[in-house]
Amino acid sequence: MIVIIDYGMGNLRSVQKAGQFLGQRLRVTDSISVIKKAKKIILPGVAHFGQTVKELKKRKLFKIIKERINDGVGFFGICIGMQLLFDESEEASGIKGLSIIKGKVKRFKTKGLIVPHMGWNQIRRQKTEDRRQKTED
Repeated sequence: MIVIIDYGMGNLRSVQKAGQFLGQRLRVTDSISVIKKAKKIILPGVAHFGQTVKELKKRKLFKIIKERINDGVGFFGICIGMQLLFDESEEASGIKGLSIIKGKVKRFKTKGLIVPHMGWNQIRRQKTEDRRQKTED
């Protein structure tokens, strides 16, 4: 079963309908016991990084999501769901993400883009030496 995490925010029904359209069996839930049995997890979102972390922790979902990802369960994060995989975000200084991926989510340098932006963008991985240099500066 594919589980869509319900944390009181996000585009849950849109994701559920898209999955159903593709012939998938999906369940929207905030039940830890159901999440423990999930074969795959989807964490959708249209929310603020800090508020999402707060809600996930309040509902005792933060830890179980991290555990299931570390156990190798398939995970698909949409928007804030993907951002939460990182250590932190500029959007909410001092609030820690799931730390599955090392790094910090940074706001796009807009250069003519409208934010929020729906479309394709390029990202690049910064070399370790570059990160060290910026830290030393």
